[in-house]
Amino acid sequence: MKNISRREAIGAGLAAGAGLLAFTGTSQGQTESLPRAFAGKHQPKPLPFDATKLNGISEKLIRSHHENNYTGAVKALNVVEQRLIALSKEKDLPVYLYGDLKRQELIRTGSVVLHEHYFANLGGNGRADGKTRKLIEQWFDSYENWEAEFKRTGNALSGGSGWTILGFNQHTGELHNYWAADHSTNAPFSVPLLVLDMYEHAYQMDYGAAAAKYVDAFMLNVNWDEVNRRVENLRV
Repeated sequence: MKNISRREAIGAGLAAGAGLLAFTGTSQGQTESLPRAFAGKHQPKPLPFDATKLNGISEKLIRSHHENNYTGAVKALNVVEQRLIALSKEKDLPVYLYGDLKRQELIRTGSVVLHEHYFANLGGNGRADGKTRKLIEQWFDSYENWEAEFKRTGNALSGGSGWTILGFNQHTGELHNYWAADHSTNAPFSVPLLVLDMYEHAYQMDYGAAAAKYVDAFMLNVNWDEVNRRVENLRV
């Protein structure tokens, strides 16, 4: 008997799930509705700013980032959700196959949420003011201290992948610049206020390996009105 690798087993499970998805009719020819948690109907949000007017970030880069990486994550999340409900109907499904798909659900969800925050906090003039600046000064003593640490955290991720997130932790009641290695390693109970994408796809087209120049350009385009809106919604 041929030994089946883990990858082959996962592929077979997904193929079986696809077959179950295709069979959605009832005996009366009606369409079976999916539970909302597995509907897979997420839609990408359009860019909330004019991509031709960013300072130091090209329209070509931002559109590629939005159309390929972000929209791709949305589509992948939809597929994962629908595969989950399909595979759950298999009584003899190995749990490790389901676990692998649940991990993908976590990763794709994180990618969608963080990308949407990232694009929403771009398109501004980069001048911090309002409630966010006051909150930053309370926790970092000065805006300059915070900015230096935020940039340092972002640059620490250069050449790899991840996110830098100014987040307010609802559990500890503290404001921090968080380092996130990927889409699924955010600090628990933290609310993202400012999100910087440090995956290479966010800057390579414009800056190559010079990630620090991208970080500087990002700061020139922060939409602090959007960040202030997020701060106003905090439970401080």
